[in-house]
Amino acid sequence: MNNNAPIGIFDSGVGGLTVAHAIANLLPYENIIYFGDTAHLPYGDKSAEAIQHYSTKITDFLLQRQCKLIVIACNTAASVAFRLLKNYLADKKVPLINVIEPVVREVVAASFQHVGIIATKRTIQTGIYPATLQYLQPQLQTTAKATHALVTLIEEGLHKNKKILDAMIEHYLSDPDFDTIEGLILGCTHYPIIKQDIARYFEVHRPNTLAPKIYDSTETVARRVKMVLETKNLLNTQQQTPQHHFYVSDYTTAFEQGRATFFGQKINLAHFPIWEMPILDN
Repeated sequence: MNNNAPIGIFDSGVGGLTVAHAIANLLPYENIIYFGDTAHLPYGDKSAEAIQHYSTKITDFLLQRQCKLIVIACNTAASVAFRLLKNYLADKKVPLINVIEPVVREVVAASFQHVGIIATKRTIQTGIYPATLQYLQPQLQTTAKATHALVTLIEEGLHKNKKILDAMIEHYLSDPDFDTIEGLILGCTHYPIIKQDIARYFEVHRPNTLAPKIYDSTETVARRVKMVLETKNLLNTQQQTPQHHFYVSDYTTAFEQGRATFFGQKINLAHFPIWEMPILDN
């Protein structure tokens, strides 16, 4: 495998750009290929079978571009397609990382008694976070809540209206079941955008108790990517200006408007109609 080969990242839309941004910051010489399946977003209301199909075809797209490692930067896809893709990639010797497992391990290492999870409806329905957390820490209490309206709020740019955003956050987090959480997992790659707003909610509404530690997958996954590349001697050691390529399956206004918000800078998008053409076997 060529050390100069790109890292492949995919998501159903713009959210995974927060993961791509964290990886680019931590590994400034690595090349990145990002695919946003905007033709099928949101994945949260799709069947497991459909998501597995989409994920497999996108993985083929990334393999054709010689990606040396692939990141599933979508909680919903990770929850229903990770094992399938892990087996699919086994004989190709391409490492696969998802956005769930690294965060879960970091939370378990903190030895909390009660952890909250907010995510899309589909991710919550799979039960992947509570199941994985309690597999590693059987006595851990978890409270999981579907907060998909926050995704829509962010994608529409309405999170910039703090009055609307604060009201939405309070609507979800004022649930008494969250009163005793010591940690909160942001189980959607959109949510790092509003991480500080969520933290402020707890500071205001729990002034007499320690606010929960908030976990998002971006920096945690970036560190895992670095560790895996180091272990497999795949780090790009050439101090070069990286070549990043960003593809979308459908050119949408939301992606156009959100790209700078999610990646931290303007990026050039290329429309690749993956669903209109065959992907050849590798």
